[in-house]
Amino acid sequence: MNFHPVQSSNIHSVAYDPATSTLEVKFHGGGHFRYHDVPPGVHEAFLKAPSAGKFFATHIRGQLRGENVKAK
Repeated sequence: MNFHPVQSSNIHSVAYDPATSTLEVKFHGGGHFRYHDVPPGVHEAFLKAPSAGKFFATHIRGQLRGENVKAK
């Protein structure tokens, strides 16, 4: 999965795997979350959103099943 940087004060980058419908979000503070069963359109809209942080807060956090990815 390739991470793409986004313009956000909170979100560093996002990656999407269409084969598994998995979205990963990395934050500037070091957090890394994985979300499952994410439709491709959500990923596309996330990348195109005028505010990645607002899109994340409205359409992803608390709306989609996710998990904290532990640093190895």
